[in-house]
Amino acid sequence: MDVETFYQYCKQKPYAEECFPFDEQTLVFKVFGKMFVLIDLSDEITVNLKCDVQRAIELREKYADILPGYHLNKMHWNTVYIERNLTDVLLFELVDMSYDLVVATLPKQQQQLCKNDLKF
Repeated sequence: MDVETFYQYCKQKPYAEECFPFDEQTLVFKVFGKMFVLIDLSDEITVNLKCDVQRAIELREKYADILPGYHLNKMHWNTVYIERNLTDVLLFELVDMSYDLVVATLPKQQQQLCKNDLKF
């Protein structure tokens, strides 16, 4: 998947906000101030996505392009090479999982807004 397609998919998530809090090469998507995607825009594009602990282990064992999260909690985050061999369907699924895991930690009112895609 090309980075533009990945970017557009992340951007369309309800209440997704983008910023560069670390440096000009690391684009972060947040929902209500909590990160759900980090995109490393250096030479070989990688993304970091939150993941269910058991699923993270399974994905790393199955796919060479999914590794423990670089500079993040390796139990809960994966580093993923998006421009190699993974399918678009799998990448979209991983973004959805990351988003949903982060939304689940938000206060109930914000969770409901995300689920209903309502705007303030």
